[in-house]
Amino acid sequence: MDTITSSSERAGSDVRHEYLRIAGKKVETKARLEVRFPWDNRLVGTVPRATPELVAEAFQIAHDYKPKLTRYQRQQILLKTADLLVSRKEELSRLITLESGLCLKDSAYEVGRAYDVFTFAGQLCMLDDGQTFSCDLTPHGKSRKIFTLRQPLNAISAITPFNHPLNMVAHKLAPAFATNNCVVLKPTELTPLTALFLADTLYEAGLPPEMLSVITGNPSDIGDAMIVDPRADLVTFTGSVRVGKYIAEKAGYKRIVLELGGNDPLIVMEDADLDKAAELAVAGATKNSGQRCTAVKRILVVDKVADAFVERVLAKAKKLKAGDPLDPETDVGTVIHERAATLFQNRVSEAVAKHGAKLLHGNDRQGALFPPTVVDHVDPQAELVREETFGPAIPIIRVKDINHAIQVSNSTAYGLSSGVCTDRLDYITKFVDELQVGTVNVWEVPGYRIEMSPFGGIKDSGLGYKEGVLEAMKSFTNVKTWSLPWPG
Repeated sequence: MDTITSSSERAGSDVRHEYLRIAGKKVETKARLEVRFPWDNRLVGTVPRATPELVAEAFQIAHDYKPKLTRYQRQQILLKTADLLVSRKEELSRLITLESGLCLKDSAYEVGRAYDVFTFAGQLCMLDDGQTFSCDLTPHGKSRKIFTLRQPLNAISAITPFNHPLNMVAHKLAPAFATNNCVVLKPTELTPLTALFLADTLYEAGLPPEMLSVITGNPSDIGDAMIVDPRADLVTFTGSVRVGKYIAEKAGYKRIVLELGGNDPLIVMEDADLDKAAELAVAGATKNSGQRCTAVKRILVVDKVADAFVERVLAKAKKLKAGDPLDPETDVGTVIHERAATLFQNRVSEAVAKHGAKLLHGNDRQGALFPPTVVDHVDPQAELVREETFGPAIPIIRVKDINHAIQVSNSTAYGLSSGVCTDRLDYITKFVDELQVGTVNVWEVPGYRIEMSPFGGIKDSGLGYKEGVLEAMKSFTNVKTWSLPWPG
């Protein structure tokens, strides 16, 4: 392999020809992958197509290196990374938009979220994560104390998706470095440029280069190498159910953390403020072009108020500007590629033709642009709402009452998040108790959280292990106990 020490070559203002980052070194390969702007398909950059041998080299470095950063040093690196990201917000937002098709408004918001991730991780470095247990608690107890401490796993394999090219990577890296772990990262081949930008930012902030390698390439070439390498102590993956289940089968005796898909409902009850509920419905379904595992994928509204609610949803959806992601006025950019947009268009058409749904607005795809699309009277069995439709569709399902809403909500294979619009405490407690999801948000979109709070799903949405900075730091460590005599 050739080691490249110069910065990325540029063939024009927006075209980046990048390299792997193996322990900070820029490495070339024989083959490359293209990254294109989904809006007009123009070339944004190229990245190396790595080999399993290069993945193995990265894991060997991660396995052999034993970080000795103090809590203070880790905090300073993470906080400096956060500040550097914000200082480069304009450049970084543009890069996210160019490789993902997300509008600039969403890309800028993502930079802010990543700032939160690194800031929270830096702050949590200061917390002592140990516990103390007295041993004289029972008749046969002893005058001893048991103490716990957390130790890093060492080498973590991280695989990230396209829909949040910065924030999903931040959620893997920040907790890992906060706990003195090394990471081999494979960002999706669809949006790898932002991850490489972040890696260089971390190195600049003082991260020892041995603690992070970034491998780019096709899953068919290096996917298994990222999963089965015996030096990887944990595989953390965010992405599709299909790939997550493949990882679970392939990883063997290895710790895994899987954050998979969602089919999240927003449930609107008869007592709801319909204007407020409609605002949540439209925003929740269309932000990030609907490409969030926690986006509003289904809107369940009680029959009694459905007509008035749909009228409000339609009015708000029509106000959104869909188009060129680089236009600062655009509200909804493209989805990741034309194949995805075509799939969503076909699902809407099928819901109308085969299941009697009523198309009220949208479904007029142009390339990878799938504009906000309002569909009423959707059958819960239609593929549009039975599967995860990862785009800005706004499908409305009418339900009879709370029991019917819960039954429909729980009827899919997913169990990630939910939002409920009601002020009635009896409804709220019933939703919290009976919805088969990891999160229930009252008067918020399903995806509401802070970057530190626990996040994750059940059923096909994940194994139940939580993300969020605090829980990830726990997942990325082992607990060791030790004890010694202690006077009563």
